[in-house]
Amino acid sequence: MQKTLKVKNILVSQPKPESEKSPYFDMQKKYGVNIDFHQLIRIEELTPREFRAQHINILDYSAIIFNSRHGVDHFFNLCKEMRIVMPDTQHYYCISESIANYLQKYIQYRKRKVFFGPHNKMEELIPMMKRRPTDKFLMVMSDIHNDDIIEMFAKHKITVTPAVFYRTVANKFKREEKKDYDMYVLFTPSGVSALLDNYPHFKQEERIIACFGAGTAQALRDAGLRVDIETPSPEFQSITSAIDAFLKENHKRVR
Repeated sequence: MQKTLKVKNILVSQPKPESEKSPYFDMQKKYGVNIDFHQLIRIEELTPREFRAQHINILDYSAIIFNSRHGVDHFFNLCKEMRIVMPDTQHYYCISESIANYLQKYIQYRKRKVFFGPHNKMEELIPMMKRRPTDKFLMVMSDIHNDDIIEMFAKHKITVTPAVFYRTVANKFKREEKKDYDMYVLFTPSGVSALLDNYPHFKQEERIIACFGAGTAQALRDAGLRVDIETPSPEFQSITSAIDAFLKENHKRVR
């Protein structure tokens, strides 16, 4: 971790919080820093033509797996565009209860057809999936993904077909928005790619990079960048608490 740079300007790669009670705003007041919020990525829905190029017939599958709200939205939007009506017998497997509840935006929620694990882990779905061996599984994914989850299911002799329903693209800065920051806060591997797309000649030097998630940290290291703040960790579960602790020490040490 760098010792000489006093952090004054921070880029957080998320939308600006709607609540004034956000820890980010507390840090602005406490340490006198400037925090800008800019999503480095945006989500685009595939067109029906692009989806059909995968040669997947949605109604061939009796169970759909979701790992994000984006996936839920883009799945049902694309079904609507292609005039596909999901049958009442359809099963839905979700990585979390919050995503399962979000399904109520599109379907009549019934416990017998919506399943989720207690701790937001995909492997928790395996016992439920094995109890329904006749289900044929389709997993809703982005164009940027790895096959670890599909391989995990395969090890348990569960066949899951991945299908891309949306793409992740870099959200370019406007010329007047592009600034140099002392700290960059990233949340996804695709955000790392988008950072380098926005700053093609990026040199980290004394700049601080904070990230959330092991996948994001690995993407940074793969890109040859240094991870200064990584969460969750034994000490800090949230990115905001880790940044607060860093700023406290940084502003005490560097005058």
